Amino acid sequence: MHKKTIYLSILASLILLSSCGTHSKMVYFQSTEGDSTEVNISQFKPTFKADDFISVVVTANDLASAIPFNYPSVGSGRNGMNGYVQGAPATSGYLIDGNGFVNLPILGKIKLGGLGRTEAIDLLEEKLNSYLKNPVVNIRIQNYKVTVLGDVSSPGTYNIPNERFTILEAIGLSGDLTITGLRNNVLVIRDENGKKKQYRLDLTSDQILNSPAYYLQQNDVVYVEPNTAKRSQGTFLRSTGGILISLTSLIITTIVLISR
Repeated sequence: MHKKTIYLSILASLILLSSCGTHSKMVYFQSTEGDSTEVNISQFKPTFKADDFISVVVTANDLASAIPFNYPSVGSGRNGMNGYVQGAPATSGYLIDGNGFVNLPILGKIKLGGLGRTEAIDLLEEKLNSYLKNPVVNIRIQNYKVTVLGDVSSPGTYNIPNERFTILEAIGLSGDLTITGLRNNVLVIRDENGKKKQYRLDLTSDQILNSPAYYLQQNDVVYVEPNTAKRSQGTFLRSTGGILISLTSLIITTIVLISR
């Protein structure tokens, strides 16, 4: 009876350890210190980059005087002002060139590349002060997008409506990682100053909140690597079958030992 108890304890321990190992690989944001993790969102400042397609809408106290500074509307809503729609988001926009410059009506070429939204708005409003009274500028990236690839439910390229977008929101848009996706080695590829830079993120650690890649940027690519079982042979069922056979063998051996 004593031997039976020992064998059963060993079997239960093996099953428990296997369960704990799986749990540690699947659960997000595990804290190793037991303390809460704070994220300083004020440090995140998205900047305009080459090939950003932006809309720039200019308004002022005198609406008519601001018309020439806005992109002409080519749609049906002309409202009789020489093809311009005052105060409405532009249906078209401006492309920031490879050197960071954008060519705006009246103002000409202005360098916005490398500037944040607030800095760019301040710069344009300062220049517009020579032409308009109390000018107000609104800038928005129209082609802001990220791409999610690899072992997720719905890989693809997603258009983003705002510039404060996290890796977690990207994973949510793609339907979350599959059961075989590696959660502790997610790759983010980013274009910084004309060069590709890579970041590795561990979704199972709460330290991801402090990663420079926690907030994604324009044209970031997120890649989720499949685990070893899926990579080898390309079939998860085959690997699972091997695990089940091993567990079955262990259980049968234990039963035989107990029955003696």
